[in-house]
Formats: sequence, C-alpha cells, structure tokens
Amino acid sequence: MQNFPIIKIKNLSKIYKTEVLETIALSNVSFEVQKGEFVAIMGPSGSGKSTLMHIIGALDKPTSGEYFLDGQNVSKLDDDQLADIRNQKIGFIFQSYNLLPRTTTVKNVMLPMAYAGIDYQEREKRALEYLKIVGLGDHLHHTTNQLSGGQQQRVAIARALSMHPSILLADEPTGNIASKQADEIMAIFQKLNQEGNTIIMITHEPDIAQKSKRIIIIRDGQIVSDQPNRQEKI
Repeated sequence: MQNFPIIKIKNLSKIYKTEVLETIALSNVSFEVQKGEFVAIMGPSGSGKSTLMHIIGALDKPTSGEYFLDGQNVSKLDDDQLADIRNQKIGFIFQSYNLLPRTTTVKNVMLPMAYAGIDYQEREKRALEYLKIVGLGDHLHHTTNQLSGGQQQRVAIARALSMHPSILLADEPTGNIASKQADEIMAIFQKLNQEGNTIIMITHEPDIAQKSKRIIIIRDGQIVSDQPNRQEKI
C-alpha cells in the first residue's frame, strides 16, 4: 500500500538568469498530490504555472528545492533519466494535441508504446481499448486531420493513457476547442479520475477548473490558494 504522496513538491524555486536580468518564475512552492486526485492549477499569464507544469512534467529542472514523483527525487535526475520519467510515468495532454496529422488514430496512440519497445500486438490492443474508452471506437482508422478538435484531443488522451502513467498532465486541454467539446473532454477526465487516475491540469479558465476536485491558484510564482473544490461541476 502506497504510504507517500504521488507528487511531493518542497520549497521549489525556478530562476531564469541572463547577463542583465534575473527572473523569478517560482518562489519556494510546496504542495503534495495524493494518488487519485484531480487537481487544477490556475493562474494568469506570467504567474509561473507553465514553469511549474514543465517541472512536474520532467521537462525542466528547478533551481532549488525538490520534486518527488512516485517517491523518486526527480529534481536530482540527469537528462536521460528525466526522459525515462517522461516516457514511463507521465501521460501528456497538450493544448495543440501534438498528433501526426496524416496518421490514423490507432497509429498515433501506438507511437509512444513503440518507442518504449512494447510489442505490436500489445500496442494495438491498448490503442483499440483506449480509443473506445474515449468514445472513438468508430474512428479507429480515420487520420487525425479528418477529426474535429475535440476528437483530436480524445486521441491525445488515449495516447496519454496507453503507457499506464502514474499521472496525467494536461496543459490547457480545452484551449483550442469549442465549449460543447470542452465539456465532453472534461467529462472524460472526470470519468478517468473516478476510475482512479491522478490528473494534474493547467488552465486559466475558471469554469474548466471547476470540473476538478481541487484548485491551486498561483500568482507571481507563489501559491496563493490551495483549496478542495466544493462546487465541482459534473
């Protein structure tokens, strides 16, 4: 039984330096996320939320402080080890989908599993399974440029799930889609969370954050609010 948080961030700071300027993106940030939580991180442009997302996603390193994922101190890893963490433990869902446009939905979902050395039959089995879970069972052989924005985001969610990650990390996942499709995407996230998936979502949209179970607000590189969402919208 797991007796530590899935994410532990302790006294995390990130400072960007040039020859003439020092910019503090994050200052002494600390919080924990338990397995099975659905957390929205909100903040205005320039607040530090994107920097925090990059560190949680093992895409960047903190200047100081510590970040533990599944009990492992990610902040001390080298670039190759960070790449392994990204591939094995983090399911990324981006605002821009990051799909191959002239490739079928099935092959898009299979791609990260191919890089991980998973055999073809297992890759195909998982791809079909997760595309059906996100409601695209009848679009398996469409190329992604034949799909709507909402459908493309569903493919991205299926791809993120395919590696059985410790966390799903969603960066403005509804930023490029219409409000009705955004509601459908958030309903998928809520269902996945109910099934035990840990979700961290970066958003600047209050109505989207309201679909999560906990809202962290960051401003000027610091957490100004961290509260359970008692008004979660289904």
